[in-house]
Amino acid sequence: MKQQTEHLQVLKDQFGRKHDYLRISLIEKCNLRCKYCMPEEGIPLTPSKFLMNAEEIESLTRTFVGLGVKKIRLTGGEPLLRKDFEDILSRLSQFEVDLSITTNGILADRFLPVFKKHGLKKVNFSLDTLKEERFKEITRRSGYQKTLDNLDLFIREGFEVKLNIVLMKGLNDDEVVDFVRFTKDLPISARFIEFMPFDGNKWDRSKMVSEQEVLAEVGAAFGSENLVSLPDEQNLTARKFQIKGFLGDFGVISSVTNPFCGTCNRIRLTANGKIKNCLFSNRETDLLTALRAGEDVENLILESIFHKKAVRAGMDNLEKLSDPDLHSDNRSMIAIGG
Repeated sequence: MKQQTEHLQVLKDQFGRKHDYLRISLIEKCNLRCKYCMPEEGIPLTPSKFLMNAEEIESLTRTFVGLGVKKIRLTGGEPLLRKDFEDILSRLSQFEVDLSITTNGILADRFLPVFKKHGLKKVNFSLDTLKEERFKEITRRSGYQKTLDNLDLFIREGFEVKLNIVLMKGLNDDEVVDFVRFTKDLPISARFIEFMPFDGNKWDRSKMVSEQEVLAEVGAAFGSENLVSLPDEQNLTARKFQIKGFLGDFGVISSVTNPFCGTCNRIRLTANGKIKNCLFSNRETDLLTALRAGEDVENLILESIFHKKAVRAGMDNLEKLSDPDLHSDNRSMIAIGG
């Protein structure tokens, strides 16, 4: 039976934004080495004793749900690498929340029965190319066909499937039309994500493909009269579109050129138990140490969320975002959680 938790307070920041969406990173490890996510040389991994165990994840989740969290996404690294993944999912499935997961998909078929058993029906696959050799270039690993096979499997099994595609100029920006065409006969949503700056991913503005560029290319390929803008979702991240007559749709997550900070409702909990109130922020609050010391975790959460900046951790224009001194000590994406 799912556990209902009384909402004692509402997580609001100083601008009145309500936060009810928690992304929990389960692990810093991944079986891929994507260029935009992990530095080529890898990262120093947090020793396992300093990572949240299953019981601690459950405990912190209970606190967040008590503060009004209604949606939880499991991320990594690659979350399916956690040896106790089923235990974690079983614990979280007791809460009255909308559960989902982001995965690179390579191991997903092994966990299909686990997802079904615990009611996880929404899966985001990370796939940045539809070309096998380019997959190896981007991820520095093999696994392209396995990802496609598992994507097809989850669609056939009735899961709600989305594709996450990080666009980078000169690498995969020539595949925008291919990915949109991919949605013609499949009930999926392809989401193009602007390349964002994180430690070790060699970001600069010249590598970024903007929302405007994506829409211009799609309009040219399919005809602007066939490009339909879909209604914005509450607390949107992707601005969604569809080609007339296509079964699926696509969206653009424009965190850099057209951020959605005004309606942001997201909180991130890293695998080592630190809360980040913004993806771009280098400020973190250590919940795990406090939890292990028997301290008041709830007040730490409330304090962190209240002091969230209005826009991208204070980087309210592209000039600030392009200043390496302002984001150089933020974590690599692999250590934050997708």
